[in-house]
Amino acid sequence: MSSLTLDAEALYRDLHRNMQQLMATYDELPLLVGVASGGAWLARRLQSDLSLPGEPGILSSSMHRDDFSSRGLASSAQTMLPFDVNGAHLVVVDDVLYTGRTIRAVLNELFDYGRPASVKLVVLVDRGGRELPVQPDLAIARVALPASQSLELERLDNGQFSFKVQDRDA
Repeated sequence: MSSLTLDAEALYRDLHRNMQQLMATYDELPLLVGVASGGAWLARRLQSDLSLPGEPGILSSSMHRDDFSSRGLASSAQTMLPFDVNGAHLVVVDDVLYTGRTIRAVLNELFDYGRPASVKLVVLVDRGGRELPVQPDLAIARVALPASQSLELERLDNGQFSFKVQDRDA
């Protein structure tokens, strides 16, 4: 077990502040889309805290994973896009960016629904270790963890966020 401690709520407050600044750069408000499940939790809370109309979208990576044969169908939420993505400016929100493979998969899923005008990637934590050329437009924290450990966002019963660092199964 790692001794890394991250205050997920403090990082969320920084994310909220940075999202306010990012939203101000658009002529027309972008639409939020969260990556299931941690990114979807963040997108829902941001949608509310930023007083944005409607609901955020959710993107699942399940059907476009390149490791589908070894992982099988994940039990994450299904893609739900309550708006037309064609011509829209989107902000994809995720909790932890690691290899880039999940983002590649959700972008493939997104483009199955249409062609957005632009897509920005916002993450709470970038842990490095990229296997694909994927970089966030905004990362609130950058941490280094060995490949043998995972970093997962958890949502507590009261809606607050925390992080769990654990050793991966050998």
